[in-house]
Amino acid sequence: MNVYEAAAVFCLSFLIATVELIRRRKIEERYALLWLVLGLSMTVFCFFPGLLERLSRIMHVHYAPSLLFLIGLLFSLAFTLHLTMVISKLHRRTTRLAQELAILKAETPQAAARREGA
Repeated sequence: MNVYEAAAVFCLSFLIATVELIRRRKIEERYALLWLVLGLSMTVFCFFPGLLERLSRIMHVHYAPSLLFLIGLLFSLAFTLHLTMVISKLHRRTTRLAQELAILKAETPQAAARREGA
């Protein structure tokens, strides 16, 4: 089995796993779309190695299959950075909501005491 066949098996397995995660609602569609684009583009390069060879010559990469894995690695790194930004934003929102809830809980007994005293 050559490297293109191994990569094709991996890419097809990756696409099947991604579709299954979408079907089970384990991944949101907006994130799954990016993974599907990566999987499909990698699969195209695996089944049409001439495209990858041409692109590797343009980019001066001597071993074309390494370009295939470089594309996947760079995409994964960029996507991981994006998810880190999403998690950071959600963490800030959760902290803000917890603070607002604490303020509301602190104000509730005071409001009840004022109503009883009035």
